[in-house]
Amino acid sequence: MDEEYDVIVLGTGLKECILSGLLSVDRLKVLHMDRNDYYGGESASLNLVQLYQKFRNSDKPPPSLGPSRDYNVDMIPKFMMANGQLVRVLIHTDVTKYLAFKAVDGSFVYTKGKIYKVPATDVEAIKSTLMGIFEKRRARKFFIYVQDYNEADPRTQDGMDLSRVTTKELFAHFGLDDNTIDFIGHSLALHRDDRYLSEPALETVKRFKLYAESLARFQGGSPYIYPLYGLGELPQAFARLSAVYGGTYMLQKPDCTIEFDEEGKVRGVTSEGETARTKKVVCDPSYARNKVRKVGKVVRAICIMSHPIPNTNDSSSVQVILPQKQLGRRSDMYVFCCSYSHNVAPKGKFIAFVSTEVETSEPEKELQPGLSLLGPVDEMFIDVYDRFEPVNDWTLDNCFISKSYDPTTHFETTVQDVLAMYTRITGKVLDLSVDLSAASAADE
Repeated sequence: MDEEYDVIVLGTGLKECILSGLLSVDRLKVLHMDRNDYYGGESASLNLVQLYQKFRNSDKPPPSLGPSRDYNVDMIPKFMMANGQLVRVLIHTDVTKYLAFKAVDGSFVYTKGKIYKVPATDVEAIKSTLMGIFEKRRARKFFIYVQDYNEADPRTQDGMDLSRVTTKELFAHFGLDDNTIDFIGHSLALHRDDRYLSEPALETVKRFKLYAESLARFQGGSPYIYPLYGLGELPQAFARLSAVYGGTYMLQKPDCTIEFDEEGKVRGVTSEGETARTKKVVCDPSYARNKVRKVGKVVRAICIMSHPIPNTNDSSSVQVILPQKQLGRRSDMYVFCCSYSHNVAPKGKFIAFVSTEVETSEPEKELQPGLSLLGPVDEMFIDVYDRFEPVNDWTLDNCFISKSYDPTTHFETTVQDVLAMYTRITGKVLDLSVDLSAASAADE
């Protein structure tokens, strides 16, 4: 360990493993350490015994739930957009050869007390039972505008500069009503709250296009994909990538302490009396508590069930978004369900998660709207964790700290953090202009 490295990475969460892989591909000398004896950190996948050890202080789950080894329960459950940035990173790094993916069956939204399939195209808008006939026509015109929109071609922009026009103004231009705005803003553009309405519309239109493009990749029921055996496969895949390019991994390294010189700049990491030298450290917030601040709290229910979520067309994997306005909240709620079809549970078992940002002193009660959609539950575990973000000036100390995972059930915000960190660490933008049609490994 008594060597010098270009970068030392602390923690084997997904963000840290992606960065470790990317930096190793860049031919940097990387040392990757973790205090745990397993990969994944906060984003690990647990078998049934591990789940009971974590939440029930017991290693004896009931036999009725099936074999422990058949469970891969994500602690940070998220789907991937089939055409999104994480898939592009996977293809860019060729990590797809270590993983197998399968499409997610359904994408739904909760509105007016019911679950509806999310319409994402002009054709689906006409078929949808979410809207009345006149609103369907307006929505269809809007979807056609979004599908045809080209930032470089003024003829497709209907006289609007979307870098100046707010999203609210764009919706008003097409006469969309509040309910339509609510479900497309949150379940298509995947905004977590309504601040986007007063921001330029360009980013939201790009999000709509991403959803439609991702949906088109599979011609299926949703724009999402998910790895077989759960998300715990992802950190390990990027760890393999890092190792292939010369990265060094050390698990079960307790008390990793970041060392700074007299100017406050990183000079190394010490563990068990040994110091590895470096000028740059990448880590999750738990390794740099004095350089982060708490920005919120997430509550999540993990439910084992013997049936799919009702009213989702018997989908074996599904996302349901409950927009904030429908619940009288300040932030959205997310329902995520996967099952034996993705090899994360025994045959006939389903794992559902209900997650949201904590807004009251009784987090578990806040989940009730999402839990009420699930039907009978065999077992339920409640997880509450704080969210942190860095407050240090990385230009002064060379300490690059990731943000905690948010309650969303998709990866777009996660990858945005990773790509921004990559640029800060290397001084360059990662080129993700890859040919997705060549990505056969990610297509099934």
